[in-house]
Amino acid sequence: MLSGIQFVIDERGERTAVQIDLKKYGYLWKDFYDILLAQVRADEPRETLQEVRQRLIEQGKLSG
Repeated sequence: MLSGIQFVIDERGERTAVQIDLKKYGYLWKDFYDILLAQVRADEPRETLQEVRQRLIEQGKLSG
């Protein structure tokens, strides 16, 4: 086993969660979290670049 990695085991002996030492593996956690967010958001509606650009112009955050 890797040091800094611990599994949470249920009453049947099955792994249900994992704990990682963020001081040791924090850099990996950021990548893992980004991947999870991308998967969760995969089915969200998308905007085209032009739609985003137009919205930013209307909000005064971008000059046209």
